[in-house]
Amino acid sequence: MKLNRTIAALPLLLLGTGAMAQMYGSGVSTSMISGDFKALKGEKTVDIDFVYDGMLVGNGMTNDQYLTKKTKEYNDKEKGKGDTWAIAWINDRERLYEPKFLELYNSRMDGAQKADKENNDAKYRLIVKTVATEPGYNIGISKRPSSVGASIQLVAIAAPTEVLGEMIVSNCPGANAMGFDYDTGGRIAEAYAKLGKEVATYLMKKQWK
Repeated sequence: MKLNRTIAALPLLLLGTGAMAQMYGSGVSTSMISGDFKALKGEKTVDIDFVYDGMLVGNGMTNDQYLTKKTKEYNDKEKGKGDTWAIAWINDRERLYEPKFLELYNSRMDGAQKADKENNDAKYRLIVKTVATEPGYNIGISKRPSSVGASIQLVAIAAPTEVLGEMIVSNCPGANAMGFDYDTGGRIAEAYAKLGKEVATYLMKKQWK
């Protein structure tokens, strides 16, 4: 099976992400759409590759459309604020989201397996492709949690174009339990933490038994 099955699965993801207003309260949904992840059982290490190409934001905007819209909105309120926000929107991926995913994945694995980026010791790679993001908001008197939906694909590093298994994880919510999640990056980071924990839990309980 070739690498690009995610486009066909996109409508499934959108049913459970922030792109649909009905998502709140529906809970995380995880399902296999092809193959399996059994080859990863017993592996002490796994490489992780994060991909954001083609990601939709909010109510179905492309990432570029959302970036342009929000940058203008912030700059209109305060000169330069939108430009600063746009840089953070991209940089928060490596600075916040990816470390949170890895932290919770590894914590849930509890030593059984170690995931990391650019892991030269690994035989397999998990491709974490974010397909949809709901940034959410918190203005004190009103708030909405963030949410991410992703395709997770397993490939052998020696044969990176052949997908061994693919799962869809939708509606991973992100919010600070104490309510102090006014920053967009902080909210979305919590969604990636939930995503990492969900993937690890699903592998151990559903795929490796």
